[in-house]
This record gives sequence, structure tokens and C-alpha cells, in this order.
Amino acid sequence: MMTRLLTALAAAFLLLAAPLPAPAQETPQVGSPQDAVDDAMTRMSPDSPVRDPDWVALASRTESALAAGRVSNQVLADLRIQIAAWRDRFFAELSNNAGRIATVEAQIAALGAPPESGDEDVRIADRRTALQDQLDQLRAPVVLAEEARARAEGLIQEIDAIIRDRQTAELTERVGSPLNPSLWLKATEELGAALRATRTEFTATLSNPVTWTRLTSNLPQILGLTALGLILLTRGSRWSGRLQQAFDARNRRGRDVIDALLSLGHVLLPLVGLLMLSFALTATGLFGRRTELLIQTLAVFGAFPVIGRWMAAQLLPDADDHRRAGSLPAAERARLRRLFVNLGWSLAVQTALIIWLNLNGIAVESRVVVLLPLSLVLALVLFRLGRTLRHTPAVDESDTTEDAPAPRPYRETISALVGQVLMLVAVGATIAYLLGFPAAYGSALLPTVLTLYLLGALMLVVDFVQNVISIFTASDEAETEGGLIQALAGAALVVAALPVLALIWGWRSTDLANLWLRFREGFTLGDTRISPSDFLTLVVVFVIGYTVVRLIQGALRSSILPKTKLDAGGQNAIIAGVGYVGFVLAAVIAITTAGIDLSGLAIVAGALSVGIGFGLQTVVQNFVSGIILLIERPISKGDWIEMGGVMGYVRDISVRSTRIETFDRTDVIIPNADLISQQVTNWTRGNTVGRLIVPVGVAYGTDTRRVETILSEIARAHPMVLLRPPPAVVFQGFGADSLDFEIRAILRDVNWMLSVKTELNHAIAERFAAEGIEIPFAQRDIWLRNPEALRPGSAQAAVPDAPPTAPDDSGAPDAPDPEEAPE
Repeated sequence: MMTRLLTALAAAFLLLAAPLPAPAQETPQVGSPQDAVDDAMTRMSPDSPVRDPDWVALASRTESALAAGRVSNQVLADLRIQIAAWRDRFFAELSNNAGRIATVEAQIAALGAPPESGDEDVRIADRRTALQDQLDQLRAPVVLAEEARARAEGLIQEIDAIIRDRQTAELTERVGSPLNPSLWLKATEELGAALRATRTEFTATLSNPVTWTRLTSNLPQILGLTALGLILLTRGSRWSGRLQQAFDARNRRGRDVIDALLSLGHVLLPLVGLLMLSFALTATGLFGRRTELLIQTLAVFGAFPVIGRWMAAQLLPDADDHRRAGSLPAAERARLRRLFVNLGWSLAVQTALIIWLNLNGIAVESRVVVLLPLSLVLALVLFRLGRTLRHTPAVDESDTTEDAPAPRPYRETISALVGQVLMLVAVGATIAYLLGFPAAYGSALLPTVLTLYLLGALMLVVDFVQNVISIFTASDEAETEGGLIQALAGAALVVAALPVLALIWGWRSTDLANLWLRFREGFTLGDTRISPSDFLTLVVVFVIGYTVVRLIQGALRSSILPKTKLDAGGQNAIIAGVGYVGFVLAAVIAITTAGIDLSGLAIVAGALSVGIGFGLQTVVQNFVSGIILLIERPISKGDWIEMGGVMGYVRDISVRSTRIETFDRTDVIIPNADLISQQVTNWTRGNTVGRLIVPVGVAYGTDTRRVETILSEIARAHPMVLLRPPPAVVFQGFGADSLDFEIRAILRDVNWMLSVKTELNHAIAERFAAEGIEIPFAQRDIWLRNPEALRPGSAQAAVPDAPPTAPDDSGAPDAPDPEEAPE
């Protein structure tokens, strides 16, 4: 029964049968292997697959079959499977004696090359010769395995090319248009004959007494399966819906996950019901072999409408407030659901009819005529589905402005693109079918419909996985990390679905196996082949090394360096240096552990480094400058520096740039090359002592000696001012409005410069007020060119009929600043 089921399932996915293949030809007998190969294989181990006579016979038989060119695709596929198994064995044989070969090669390298003069110790020469003979013997199985693998690979490629050419020829072969009236009579006759044969088979079965005996003995089982199947088929979906509503009412955490799991009942229960009905009908024994095989596949083609209805309900919910509703109106969602369900029904009926036609041996031309109505219906449903998807829902007016209309959501753009593709496929497949190319119709329409099912299932699976991840990352702290994990999980599921998509669109499982083998073999980099296992080893070792470096940096930062006498800048330099050295060591250890030999890329890497050096001069210059800053430490983290009008504290020194936090709490990124090549003022390098200058002006006529004494007393009294050297008061000169003095004092901590300056100014103002010393301010005379304009009503009296206009101040001076007006 299982064999029949698989046979019918394979026939269901052939939407329209291609022309009958050529009859299989008996393959020739096994040819004798070449004497040279036999001589080489006699020296190999008896367990080696290269000298296996089964492989030699298979390879010779396949070569003869390919030369004849009259072997069916099924025979070629069987040969390919056997050859692929041998190819995998040969690939495993390539690593034979790898350790021993490496040891002998190291021994030969230790002996060195023979001297050019020929004067060499006989013992060394004999030892080198013996080792070379031993190395040749060890390499012989590997070389022959590589040769056998190349032979197997070549045979596989020849088989794939022949099958691919035949499939292409089938797609372009014209079998006759279903609109040709000459085919209608033949199709009617063959269809009538098939119906009569089915009726005759059914009648013969009913007239057989064994059938009634079997029916009577299986009657309880038949009735039970039929009742349960009908109940599950008609009520299962409703039960699942009620169970979902019961759990949704509780509003517990993880409701979306539970809802997705419970929604599977809409698919599983009806499919189980179909299987029970299929078993019940088969158990009756009332049907012939061909009809029984069709009944056994009831759950196969019945799955299309069931799954389509479930996907439509999940992706296009009824409720407007559902998170999957999107911006589609409720009417559009309902229409898409109906079209998706109709698509499933159309595909199910057509698949059932194709199975029945194939079982009854209907000719290809007749099948084209019989399937014409269903083929047009399927294409029409697909076209209407694409036209509905292409429809753009109305944009919310609240999101639209006059200058910038609301952007179109990305999902709607993808839906419109998918809709256009569906419409093109439906129209193109219909035209191909009407012109008499049913294979092209099936190769375009059926994969498109199955791709829609795959995309719908993929969207639901990705959404389910993301909901599961959101349960464990629901906190605010893990929100960002959870979003990244969800995105990575979605990408992984999309990649995992690519093989299924390839199978839908005509790839064979053998093609995917061949692609996987290519991936396992890796790629060649110079003289080194890098396989996925080598790459995985490289990544794992590098991650471990990088983690160890980070742990060492953490220990230095928190436990070791704080106990030393190094300042903060020196500690940061050591930590950064350990990070750079550790990063390089981790990369070297990872490459060495993975066994990747990069010596063959030395010339390429050298030329590439020169090109990168010219193209990235600025980056390299900043990198070297960063290393110099970390070694010489002209500036360190936490220093107060001033450069190019920018003043602030150094917060971070990286390889490429340095980050400075200004006093207004903004970050300024300065390239390291500028810090090396330009002038930089470091206010706190080595110590925090710095000089403060406070300018002071007094009115003319004030005793300058007295002012000097007062300012000196004020400076000396401040606790932040150092007395060695003592503060100085400088009489700068005679200004335009005042006698100019300066207090020049050395502060204990220059970081308090502004605070000290503020306190000194307050002290100066208080002391000058107590001593009666006047602090002058600038006085300015204002000349009014038209003073009569300031009198009330003067302008109206001069020009009584003139309308009020804006004053013309093109030639008048600017109005005085209130702060500059004299008292």
C-alpha cells in the first residue's frame, strides 16, 4: 500500500505528463579495467574502495550506457545514486594516511635538499631515498582515490547534463493545442473508455463473493472510521476555534505561541479525518486497484484546501485589531481568504483528476483536452489572487502632508510585486497551455502555487519562532538583544527553506546533495583548501582567544594595574596594547590551528597591502598615530587639552581617533594624525598645577599702589592659590577707560580655574566697594541726527495726509544697545 501511495504522490506532482520516454535499452556488459590501473591497485590495501570490482563494473557500465544514449531517466537516476555513494567513499579516502604523510614530509624536510655539488654523506642520501619511496607509497592510495573521485564526478556531471537536456526538450515540446477540434473526439473516446473500464472494474468487484465477505468482516471498523472521519472533517476546525477563544480570553503571557499551536488543529484534525475516510473506503474492498489507489491519496490532494484555508485564516484574520491585519481593509482580507481557499480546491480537484487519468493510461493529447477547464480555472484564480495582492490599500490621510505623502509600507510593496508576478505567471502559463505546451504550463503554474504555500508557511513559522523568543526577552533590558535574536532566527529559517524552494522549482534531491558535497569540500585559497570544518575551527579558536584576551584586559583593569603606581593614562595604554597584541595572536593561533597555509598568498597579500596602503593612507596614518599616542602618551585619558579652538577632556583614545568631551558635554572626534602633527595644549599633563590670569580695571585717579596691595591680599587669601611661587599683580598699562591690572596666580588644580576666577572676582568687587575704589565702564555719546522726530505728534503735523509707512533706516545709525547707554 505504501508503494502505491508513493507512486500516486509522484504522479500528482507531475501536473501534466510529458511525452512517453524512449524505451530503456539493456546496458552493455562490464568492460575490463585498464592494465595500468589494475597494476596500481594491486599495490593498495584490500579494503580500499578504489580497487573494489563493484566500482570498476559500475563505472564501466555507466560509461557504456552514456555512450549508447538510449537509457531512460529512471535508469540514469539509479546509476547516479550508486555513483554518488562511491564518490563519497572516495572523498573520505582522500584523508587516508594524512598524519603519516605529514610525518614523512617533515622527515624529508629535516634532511634538507641534496647539495648541488653532489658531495653528500651516503647515509643521508640513502635515508632521503628511502623516505621518498615511503612517501610515494603512502601517497599512492590518495592519488588513486582522487583519480577515482574525479572519474565518479565526471560521470555524475554527464548524467546530470543528459537529464537536464531531456527536461528542457520536454518543456519545449508541443503536443497539440486543446483548442484543436481534431483532438476532442479522441479525448472523448479515451475518456469514455476509461469510465467504462472503471465501471467494469467496480462491477466485477461487486460480483465477487470475497468482496462481501471482506465487507462484512470489516463493517465495524469501516463504520467507526467513517463516523470519526466525518466528525473530525466537519467539526474539528470548529473545536480548534473554540479552544483558541478559551485561551485568548485568559490573556496570559505567551498567548500568541499557544494560539499558534492550537491553530494547528484546523489542519491536523481535518487531515486525520480524511485519512480515516480513506482507510474506511479502502477497507470496504468495493473498488478496483486503480480506484483504490486514488482513494489512498485522498489526504494528499485534500490537504491543499485544508492547508489553504488555515493559512488564509492565520495570515488574513477577520479582526481589524489583530497584529497581522496590517493596513488591508476587512473586505480585501475576506476576498484574499476566499481566493486562497479556491486556489486550494482548484489544485486539489486537478490533482485528483491527473492521478485518475494517469492510472487509466490516457494519452497526453487527450489529457490536455480533458484538463483544459480545470487548468483555465486554476490560472484564473491565480490571476485574481495576484490582482488583489497588487491592489494598494488606501493611505491614512493623517499620515499624509501636502509636501510629503505618506511612504508606502515595505510589506505592501512586496505584496504588490508578488501580485504582479502571479498575474504574469497566470497569463503566460495559460497562453502556453492553449498553444499546446502543457509541460511548460505545469512547470510554471504548479511551482508558483506551491511557492505561495511555502511562503505562507514560512511567514507563520518565523512569526511563531519570534514569539517564542519574545517570551524569554520580554524585559526592557533584553529588548534590543531579543530583536537581534529574532532577526537572526528569521534569517536562519529563510535559509533553511531554500532547499525546499529549489525542489519545488525543479531541482532534484541529487542536485542538492551534490551542492552540499561541494560545500563540504570547501574552496581553494592559494594552495590551501578551506573546508567548512576548517572555517568552523578558525571561528571557534578565534572566539576563544578573543574571550581570553578580554578576560586578561578585565583583570588588568580591575585588579592588577590599580595596585601599581601607573597613572590612568599608562594603565589605559597597557590595556589597549594587550588588546591589540592579543587580537593578532588569537588570529594567528586560529589560522594555525585550522591548518590554513597562507604562504602561497604572500605575493598576492604583498601587492594587496601596497594597494591598500595607497588607498587608505589616511586610515593607516591615523592608526600609526594612535599607536604613537599610546606609547609616548603625550596625552592620556582624562587630560584637559586644547587644540584648534576645541577644549575639553580626553575620554577615549582608539586606534583611529580620539574622543574629547567639551565643557558643554558634546563629543568631538579628532583624528589621531592631527594630535601628532598639530599643536596641542595639555593643561593637566603630569600634574594639575596651572596659572590663572584675572584682569581688573580701576578708574583713573585711583592710587595704583593701593590697588596692587589689595589685589595681592585677595589672591594670597584664596586656598587654591599656591604661595610658592607667590601670586603676582601686574600693572598692565593705561587703557581707554581704566587703569588695567592683572592677577597672575598658580593654582593647585587647574580644573578649578573657572571657579577660582569667579570667587576672586566676587572678592575684588566686595573689597573695592569697601575701599571706595571705582570700577569704570565705557561711556559713549549718542548723536541724534533728527531729534524732532522724538517729539509726540511732530511727524503727523509735518505730513498730515501722508499714510503711515515703515520708517526708512537705510541711512540712520543703529539704535544704541541698552547696556552701552550712559547713566
